[in-house]
Amino acid sequence: MTNQIFPCLWFNGNGREAAQFYTETFCGSITADTPVVVNIELFGQKMMILDAGPQFEKNASVSFMVLCETEEAVIRYWEPLAECGIVLMELGEYPWSKKYGWVRDRYGVTWQVYLGEKQGDQKIVPTLMFIHQNNGKAMGAMEYYTGIFPDSRIGGVLKYGDGIGNETHEVPDHVQHAHFELDGYSFFCMDSSYDHKFNFSEGISLVVMTDDQQETDHLWSNLTADGGRESMCGWLKDKFGLSWQIVPKRLLELMNGSDREKGQKVAEAMMQMQKIVIADLEAAYNS
Repeated sequence: MTNQIFPCLWFNGNGREAAQFYTETFCGSITADTPVVVNIELFGQKMMILDAGPQFEKNASVSFMVLCETEEAVIRYWEPLAECGIVLMELGEYPWSKKYGWVRDRYGVTWQVYLGEKQGDQKIVPTLMFIHQNNGKAMGAMEYYTGIFPDSRIGGVLKYGDGIGNETHEVPDHVQHAHFELDGYSFFCMDSSYDHKFNFSEGISLVVMTDDQQETDHLWSNLTADGGRESMCGWLKDKFGLSWQIVPKRLLELMNGSDREKGQKVAEAMMQMQKIVIADLEAAYNS
């Protein structure tokens, strides 16, 4: 499985506690532990926890589908996630699954625990909800993203008109559920016309680790096109408002080397950048 793309979750002072909770719930491990960044691995998948203050909050516009092969597994994950959390859909039988529930856990992360088939080796799948001004754009978003990333494809697409009654109040041509892959990493997505009180935010972003400046430039220019916005330190928002971090691997190599003073110079240079420029990082390192 690729670790080139992985989610980053924003926390306010309780990131280390959340990391411990998730690794216990899913039998994972903490792979990096610093005051600001805690990396965890769940089912072989990397997730970053960024403990960076109160500026942003996580919400259900990006949730995480946990694909389980047995009802026992569904219950095993559901119980700790639901404890002290907010149940959005009760655990039970639905037309799409014999055992399914949707819950916002005690730390504000939203999970869909689902009895069904895995997407290859990936057991946790980020699920994007296209709402408000984005409602009806899920199909176009999949086409947009798969046109930018290599080794990408659109998988199964179920629309609201495909056997779903009018009681859903959804547009029949909109996406009820779809699967797509970016650089081999699976996502689900859906449209929703419900008036949710949230939307995409920096509370949950997607990190892409790039091999070189050419790849960094390609992703940056395409994801900021057509109404996207550049931010600082490798962060951007695409035209749908989804947040991305485009991070050259070389940045981590320079920051985490044996020379702490040089690593600090690299970090200070990065803090002044929007798109990360590897040559400028190396110049700071060698200054």
